[in-house]
Amino acid sequence: MSSQSNSEIIQYGKTCIEVELNSLNNLVHVIDNNFADAVRLILNSKGRVVITGIGKSAIIAQKIVATMNSTGTPSIFMHAADAIHGDLGIIQTDDVVIAISKSGTTPEIKALAPLLKQFGNQLIAIVSNLDSALAKAADIVLNTPIEKEACPNNLAPTSSTTAQLMMGDALSVALLQCKNFSSNDFSKYHPGGALGKRLYLTVKEIASNNLKPMVAPNTSIQEVIFDISKNRMGATVVADKGKVIGIITDGDIRRMIERTRNLEGINASDIMNSNAKTIDANELAANAVSFMRELKVSQLIVLENVEYIGMVHIHDLNKEGLI
Repeated sequence: MSSQSNSEIIQYGKTCIEVELNSLNNLVHVIDNNFADAVRLILNSKGRVVITGIGKSAIIAQKIVATMNSTGTPSIFMHAADAIHGDLGIIQTDDVVIAISKSGTTPEIKALAPLLKQFGNQLIAIVSNLDSALAKAADIVLNTPIEKEACPNNLAPTSSTTAQLMMGDALSVALLQCKNFSSNDFSKYHPGGALGKRLYLTVKEIASNNLKPMVAPNTSIQEVIFDISKNRMGATVVADKGKVIGIITDGDIRRMIERTRNLEGINASDIMNSNAKTIDANELAANAVSFMRELKVSQLIVLENVEYIGMVHIHDLNKEGLI
């Protein structure tokens, strides 16, 4: 059982974050012409970006590869230990190699750097030790200066790996901006999950999977209630000759019952809200979320060229992971 108090444990966490933040603040000041040269080298390359490292740096390398691939820069990971035992064949003639290491002196990295030069590939080093073998072998050096690790023993890679990750993100973002990589481009690489849906899913696609509640203006209130319950959208559209003239929600029904218990003679047109909130069928579902929040409504009527094609509910958007 730990003898530390809650306040001591909380302080451990805060101190770690503060140390890492200081390291990142230092990183801002070393983004220089070397960084611009690295970006231009990758932009002008006809090959891929091969990113390598050992230990924790290898994990960071894999994340940077994932970020670059998803933002339009073809990349591949190569473990430094595997590279010197046969995996150097991964690297093609036009590839740019990025080697990540805090010290730049690990045996695998020291062995790998001169081999890359023999192959004629351009080498970018993300390194904290500018006097290291890696820094001296590299064509371009991206300095990630670290005063100390967040680990109290100054041993466990913490500040150093955070700085490496940040430098990789900076490269990826600079590359996508130089390529004018748009949200439409982004959606091509993220077709699945909530992220992709934000970029391509339309309200028409959602509405097409729902029932289509609709009543006539002279429909009795009893039938209106039945229609709302049957279609499970929390509302029904009031349409006259196919044209939407209003909407009746669960809330409208409750408020009506609070006013009167006698439902005889009450029709849809008597309680409908003629200011029905609509959305174009081709509008992104993600925009429907913002629209609903702004209007403080739970459902929107979906129109395609003024034709009523269905309804989208806030629960649909939540189910799609958009909220």
